[in-house]
Amino acid sequence: MAKFYHQPFLQFILISVLSFTSVPGYSYEQGDFLVRVRAINVNPDDSSGGVRPALLTTRVGVDDDTVPEIYFTYMFHKNWGLELILATSEHNVSGTAGALNNVSIANAYVLPPTLTLQYHFLPDSTIRPYAGVGINYSLFYSEDATSAFEAIAGKTDVQIDPSVGFAGQVGVDIAINKGWFVNLDVKYIDMSTEITLRTAGLGTQKVNVDIDPFIFGIGVGRRF
Repeated sequence: MAKFYHQPFLQFILISVLSFTSVPGYSYEQGDFLVRVRAINVNPDDSSGGVRPALLTTRVGVDDDTVPEIYFTYMFHKNWGLELILATSEHNVSGTAGALNNVSIANAYVLPPTLTLQYHFLPDSTIRPYAGVGINYSLFYSEDATSAFEAIAGKTDVQIDPSVGFAGQVGVDIAINKGWFVNLDVKYIDMSTEITLRTAGLGTQKVNVDIDPFIFGIGVGRRF
């Protein structure tokens, strides 16, 4: 008798949950094309060796940057998508120990196109979490030595090697209506490079840097 007494209440709870999580027309489908625009903070979890050979005890650090970013995702299956990530950010490299402690060394931009394979766990829900893994190629450009470093080492030419590494992400899309959704996303990129400083006063100096940024994003998306 008790289970029949509670059945209408349980049905009400089930219908309420389903009405929130599954809305007709909101579902991702095979062939959907998603465009996301986000504001992102690129936050390096950096570590480095010493600047060598003249400044052996010095370590360097890379600062963060907040920039806009655009993402394109093609859903080749209801649960599976391929996402291409495009953005560029500017970063400063500074000394954090030894002879260059607190000295700004160089500025550079990085273009890190990233391709990830995503799995969408709840494509029929208004709240659609996903996870992705993929590969990143980071190209550094417009590298320039700072005036503070050139005051120490003389005229300096800067070269930063490109990086290829693993990328991972977790995120969630929250549907507003059939076409639009809010997006939250966190990515990690395995990014390592060698910085070469060809100086007039100290000769050629090199430093290996693991940048390894976490990228935190929030934005909106459109389904086509």
